[in-house]
Amino acid sequence: MISWLLVIIIAYFFFGLSSLGDKLVLSGKPKPRSYTFYVGALSIFLVLFIPFMKFGWPTAASLPWMILDAGAHILGVYIMFKALEKFEVSKVIATIGATQPIFIFGLTWIFWGPQVMPATDLIAFLLLFIGSVIISAERTWKVTSDYLKPTLFSSLLFSLDYIFSKEVFLNQPFLQGIIWIRIFVFMFVMLFLISEKARKEIFSKRVITDRKTQIVFFCTQACGGIAGFLQSFAISLAPVAFLATVNSLKGIQYAFLFILTLLFSAFLPHILKEKLSRKIILQKAFSIMLITIGLLILTSLPY
Repeated sequence: MISWLLVIIIAYFFFGLSSLGDKLVLSGKPKPRSYTFYVGALSIFLVLFIPFMKFGWPTAASLPWMILDAGAHILGVYIMFKALEKFEVSKVIATIGATQPIFIFGLTWIFWGPQVMPATDLIAFLLLFIGSVIISAERTWKVTSDYLKPTLFSSLLFSLDYIFSKEVFLNQPFLQGIIWIRIFVFMFVMLFLISEKARKEIFSKRVITDRKTQIVFFCTQACGGIAGFLQSFAISLAPVAFLATVNSLKGIQYAFLFILTLLFSAFLPHILKEKLSRKIILQKAFSIMLITIGLLILTSLPY
């Protein structure tokens, strides 16, 4: 059986590549309706798998969870982009990433009861969680209610996305489940077109006109799509007790992004150059060490 640990590590590598691409081609504040629409609309490409598989209708047990999952995902994306309109990307993403494992840990108990985890698994989870928080932490951090409301609500919705998708995969084969979820996601974002204001925003001319930039942008979206698919696959494979651990491994994405940024700054500064102080490098290195130890503990355990 394919290990969920290997799958999620590969997923976070692609998320790291996607984040690097965003650094290279995207600038300015995102438009929530437009970005959410395209995130949801592009997910429909998963239907291309249908001719190569035995595809069927959703089961009665999985259908409500598919609809709830699609709704939670789209609303979470929209609220996140609303937060990004007002606050810095690094801080918003860091807060969502740091609080999700806590939400998921609590939600697994609510949905499936107390989950028994051996002491070694719990230690690995804590190391991964602490490493993820440290690697994404910023020096200046101003917390207000206006900041916490959208970021925590978005984090909760993304956590419910984990829970609802796991419910789907417990009642439906993975490929059928993920395709139906993406179909419902597509249907939800189509509702954006009812609003004339949203239509104007969504179909406004794109500013990415340079050929090379278009290629990088396309590759970025492809990496994000692959990463999302693999993350869902890892959720389907992982035991319920390890859903929070799957999410706490997000620190690997930040580690990949940090290493890639270092390499670009050193060897391709004309493409991407970031000033990194000794303090920041030490902070990232320490967090990567914690994440590595947590990974070593997980890989030494039988699943």
